[in-house]
Amino acid sequence: MADVAGGNEKAGRLVIKNIGLILSGKIEQPILDGDCIVCDDGIITAVGYEKDIDTEGAKTIVDARATTVAPGLIDSHVHPVIGDYTPRQQQLNWIDSTLNGGVTTMISAGEVHAPGRPRDIVGLKAHAIASQRFYENFRPSGVKVHAGAPVIETGMVEQDFKDLAEAGVKLLGEVGLGSVKDAANAKQMVAWARKYGIQSTIHTGGPSIPGSGLIDKDVVLEADTDVVGHLNGGHTALPDDQIVCICERCMRGLEIVHNGNERAALLTVNTARELKKLDQVILGTDGPAGSGVQPLGILRMVSLVASLSDTPAEVAFCFATGNTARQRNLDCGVIEPGRTADFVIMDRAQHAPGATLLESVKLGNLPGIGMTVIDGVIRTQRSRNTPPPTAVPEIVFGRYAQYGG
Repeated sequence: MADVAGGNEKAGRLVIKNIGLILSGKIEQPILDGDCIVCDDGIITAVGYEKDIDTEGAKTIVDARATTVAPGLIDSHVHPVIGDYTPRQQQLNWIDSTLNGGVTTMISAGEVHAPGRPRDIVGLKAHAIASQRFYENFRPSGVKVHAGAPVIETGMVEQDFKDLAEAGVKLLGEVGLGSVKDAANAKQMVAWARKYGIQSTIHTGGPSIPGSGLIDKDVVLEADTDVVGHLNGGHTALPDDQIVCICERCMRGLEIVHNGNERAALLTVNTARELKKLDQVILGTDGPAGSGVQPLGILRMVSLVASLSDTPAEVAFCFATGNTARQRNLDCGVIEPGRTADFVIMDRAQHAPGATLLESVKLGNLPGIGMTVIDGVIRTQRSRNTPPPTAVPEIVFGRYAQYGG
């Protein structure tokens, strides 16, 4: 149930036609006109109406049967260990299961659940480099896992970050999960990381795993990481006034997660809306962790935000797609020519209230997933985890390339 990344086989031309609704992932224009998408070798080449697009030469044709096509969902906050196994929860195949929840890309916030995780500088660098290679060379069920995210420790110097960057590391694990918890030290290391093209995130709220500690608004704001990790707590949120203060003063990504405080998540979204900062809001699960693994966690966050805040469902989907792609510097997450051809095809769940998928999600329901596509290749058909969709897309030409088979 896995793919090796970088295979030689080309995806060829994929045509998805008879689309009922296209969600762009772009918060400034969340819904697109059109009923057809064409992709060549894993890249979107045309979006519009079938009558206006060259669809000849397709290797695979999908009839969407008037369902909704959105960018593949992105989980901005996961804790992988190796392959599709995470020891803390003795969890096997959780990445494959999350693919069945519409997630096609994951971002590691640190491989912190590895037994015996090294805390010395040589060891933590080696661990990060190895983790980056694991997921560069091995993609569980085709899912793109951006990993190799070291947890910084006291005593690291600029050269360490240069070494990591030169070895291919592009992420830091959550600042605050290691011994670096003071604002000045964190700020210096985050600046070194940014200098060498390494993106950073910070633990926000009360302690979680052993060795972590409270990270309050003062540390968050001074550290100036690229993403404020789980602003709604992982698991314990900061007081409301601190969350509001961070929203007001932070110009970086404002991440809310499934494994955090739901009320604080809604406070974050509502505050961001008032401040006209909804483009900064991104979604994660923060799993696997003490609260377990949530294969439908990103869909559940979309539904939570759409149903319990004044956020249109199509905008809530942007939090899990285009917003995250922009904050995380990814080439997916948006449906437009030149972007990676990662999609989730969905419909209103059978017998769910609401006349359309968006209305149903706005009422708090999960959609039913009928298909996922990564790099222009069909990875799953009807999800084994979501409720069944009212209509299911059909492969009318080509093959179902599950797990590269």
